[in-house]
Amino acid sequence: MSSQVTSPALRQGLNARQAETVQNLMAAGLAELRAVGHEALTIRTVAQRAGVSPATAYTYLSSKNHLFAELFWRHLNEGGDGAPEAAGATGRLQATVRELTARIVAEPELAAAVTPALLGGDPDVARLRLRIGGEFYARFEAALAGPRPAGGPADPAVLEVLVLTFTGALLQAGMGLLTYDQIADRLVSAVDVIMRGNE
Repeated sequence: MSSQVTSPALRQGLNARQAETVQNLMAAGLAELRAVGHEALTIRTVAQRAGVSPATAYTYLSSKNHLFAELFWRHLNEGGDGAPEAAGATGRLQATVRELTARIVAEPELAAAVTPALLGGDPDVARLRLRIGGEFYARFEAALAGPRPAGGPADPAVLEVLVLTFTGALLQAGMGLLTYDQIADRLVSAVDVIMRGNE
């Protein structure tokens, strides 16, 4: 991931010092989240950990939900962004859902924090929610299309069902109805069903 601040929710045009402050806040936010969990975390405690004033932290973060969404966006983008190597579209899609789920499982406190955060009405969160959804869509589109040099675009109806299925599974895990490990296996089966007759 680039050291530049690329999130649409954080102010653009930051100078080097401001970008460093944001990076420090992100690192402190993740450390605080791991240490105390999402319910006890506050922007004030993140600011203290980052060595800045709460007012400075609020210059860049509108809320703790904004922090969680930003951390999730960054964490998601640390993973690979190309289609996994696998035989056929179904295999690539199944590898994609496993890869995305593994990224989420790698930070359990962040996974617990992000579902309620993304459901909030904060405008900064709303912008990140669109970017996160777009990232899921792009990963599924790349997996569905695969290495087809002369192939056309992926079927938008199949893509929509894949994204809805994946985000619905994440919501179920976020509500505690399934574990993230369980949704990975269920999503692999769901991809098989969705792709019947579409490959």
